[in-house]
Amino acid sequence: MVRFGLGEPIPPDTAHAVSVSLPTWESNVAYEEGEAWVVSKMRSGYPRFFIHKSIDAFANHLVATFGRDGQSKAMLFPTRQVASRCLSFVKSRSAPDLQVCLTAIHLVLDTSNASATALRKFSPAISAVLCSHEIFPYAKQYWQHTGDGVSSRRAEFCHGLFKDGLLILDEPPEGSTSQSPDPKPCKGPRRYQRPLSLDGTAASPLPPPTTGRPDHAYTGVHSAREAEESLRFVEERFGRNLDISFVEPAKSAIKRRIAGAVTVDFDIQPFTPPDMSSNMRGITNLREDDVYLFPCGMNAIYNAHRFLLGARGSMKSINFGFPYVDTLKILQKFGPGCVFYGHASETDLDDLQKRLEDGEKFLALFCEFPGNPLLTCPNLVRIRSLADQYDFAVVVDETIGTFANVNVIQYADIVVSSLTKIFSGDCNVMGGSAVLNPNSRYYVDLKAVADKEFEDTYWAEDVIFMERNSRDFASRIDRINANAEAICRTLIGSPLVKNVYYPRHNPSRPNYDACKRPTGGYGGLLSVTFHRREHAIAFYNAIGTAKGPSLGTNFTLTSPYVLLAHYQELDWAAKLGVDPDLIRISVGLEETSALETMFRDALDVAGALTSQRN
Repeated sequence: MVRFGLGEPIPPDTAHAVSVSLPTWESNVAYEEGEAWVVSKMRSGYPRFFIHKSIDAFANHLVATFGRDGQSKAMLFPTRQVASRCLSFVKSRSAPDLQVCLTAIHLVLDTSNASATALRKFSPAISAVLCSHEIFPYAKQYWQHTGDGVSSRRAEFCHGLFKDGLLILDEPPEGSTSQSPDPKPCKGPRRYQRPLSLDGTAASPLPPPTTGRPDHAYTGVHSAREAEESLRFVEERFGRNLDISFVEPAKSAIKRRIAGAVTVDFDIQPFTPPDMSSNMRGITNLREDDVYLFPCGMNAIYNAHRFLLGARGSMKSINFGFPYVDTLKILQKFGPGCVFYGHASETDLDDLQKRLEDGEKFLALFCEFPGNPLLTCPNLVRIRSLADQYDFAVVVDETIGTFANVNVIQYADIVVSSLTKIFSGDCNVMGGSAVLNPNSRYYVDLKAVADKEFEDTYWAEDVIFMERNSRDFASRIDRINANAEAICRTLIGSPLVKNVYYPRHNPSRPNYDACKRPTGGYGGLLSVTFHRREHAIAFYNAIGTAKGPSLGTNFTLTSPYVLLAHYQELDWAAKLGVDPDLIRISVGLEETSALETMFRDALDVAGALTSQRN
């Protein structure tokens, strides 16, 4: 039985954990309500909803150093292009009188410092959008929806460089007319002004330390010594997880695993990438450069949409199936909008076909396979046929199914995935991917746009962790599939349970089976609803698994998913057949018998409520 305290990171004692413990039903509700007894104890959180303390600390330092009167908040991004997109998004949605203090700054390596030489290949740059407290929610919307923000490891590393004087201001703040490195105060509307101890003066970066600390080697001696020590500096900053020379081969290894190609251990040098013509996806002409890596799964979806808009022009898209919250937001807010079909049913496809026959044009159809949290599978065979006939692209999110279980690229123009989930498994690093189908009718145009627009913002440390975590990806799948089947049997056998949602037991199973690999299973995610709400609450409070957001972890993780993902729209979710009291279970690698006992015990606790009333 696993017990984590409220607000503790999951996994425990993990500086960059992806999940956080919300061990009771009441704590989940209180988190959504912003109650202090929960929020004050949060040491971690899902990275696109919770600003990591390392990111927050660096943002606050930048505001204190460069912020002008009226600027109290900062959102951090990996490049100036990303920050510029954030500025445009905020300006399109906020009141003009709030925008007077909206600026961006860009920090780059001080290349005049010999200690920075060894760092150039990692491009440890940071851009920050500085703004008032009132306008910050719009910047946070952009950050959450797009996944374009910096990772906590990048923020931690770059903050250290900034403190040591190696990361410096590249130019006057974007949007400022001052050519001075000390921007003039931005007063803004009087009602939004606040006092600042720095009075709007941009302080100089801290000088290199003069004391002999073992983790920083800036002693000002001759260049050979500095070069040697700067290399040691990089190794120590990266925690000696892997020699820094392996970062590019690590990216190659990750891409090849995503492509389903067998790859050798890249630690053996020199690394010679094997041929990719034989792969689990069954596409002989798939190349490594058809796979794009992103800092998180939502960023892969956001950029797939951007690439399609660039390749095909401005048209509405289709969100097919009950959506992961930010997928729908991306399609609604970044472009001309979308048509939403919430059930992913044949009836929905009939309606879509009628629209197409009437002459409506669409950019692309976005869907998950299976969907989250009802594990419904859209009819990809029919969707592909409609796409070919009526000229729209198909983007399939295979995060839940995984290419080890299903082969969806045969029906898709782009396949996206959150590597944060089962591909990593360890719940300590984010990542995302997009695979362009080389046989797509849009491939040439998509490739041209992607090659022009793509920025590799996947931070080197995150790459290292992802590569290591994913080495045993394929071998974990079979165990997780089997455990999920066992938990389904346990839940289905209980009279307290109303529905169990799992691809094998779903009415849409034929759609899953049409894509299922011969050796694949039905995945590690399932959901359960109860006849009575008090049974759902009692079950959740009693279950001995880890309890928090995210999925695809190597350990079983339980969550009242609808409460967390759709708390402000529970009625809307219910109208689409998604029970507000649904509990989602991401199944891990534990011993099957231990999991069965754990779930039976929680059902017994819930069932005792009925006995007590009788």
